[in-house]
Amino acid sequence: MTQSSQPPPPGLPRQEWIARWRTIARRIRVPLGFLTAALYLFELWRRPSVPAAVAWSLALVLPGLWLRAYASGYVKKNSELTQTGPYAHTRNPLYLGSSLMAAGFALALLSWPVAVVLAAGFAIIYIPVIAGEEQFLRATFPGFDDYCRRVPRLFPRLTTEPHPKEKSSEAAAFSFSLYLKHREYNAAMGAALLYLCLLWLRPVLTTLFHGLR
Repeated sequence: MTQSSQPPPPGLPRQEWIARWRTIARRIRVPLGFLTAALYLFELWRRPSVPAAVAWSLALVLPGLWLRAYASGYVKKNSELTQTGPYAHTRNPLYLGSSLMAAGFALALLSWPVAVVLAAGFAIIYIPVIAGEEQFLRATFPGFDDYCRRVPRLFPRLTTEPHPKEKSSEAAAFSFSLYLKHREYNAAMGAALLYLCLLWLRPVLTTLFHGLR
């Protein structure tokens, strides 16, 4: 794992070093997201997008958006161990959706620097964050270990095992109010903005600069 890439500081227990890095990862993931977006726009300015690549990227971005939206209508953070809906197939559908979207936008730009930064960001930031969240869930919900045995961490399984909560139609149903509460529509708005940039930013800026000459 990425946490072992550097030796722990002298006198600092390994577990404490890992816990500190998880805290740091949570704090820096948003600023790093903005830096990645800046790199993305720079690469877009440096080289024009390829329409075919942009079109193919939808095969990853749209399922990623759908998965995040679907998962947000089930998860009840810190109050319940969600095991229905997409959480019956993967323990981290939100992160899986984000990964699909990131891969799609890297494909849309056909940029190796962007692809490498996105992959490294997931390894350095999200793997420790996922581990930290699992530690919290294990300490909070007694049934978490059993859930881990039945459902994979990230890559989903196609079939599911019946779970007691699925007998309740309310628990097994998607909640639009939860979707709104988690503001998952922001992901769709962000994706739409990036696609507008892919299609129009470079032509608009080129026209603007030529007009100023």
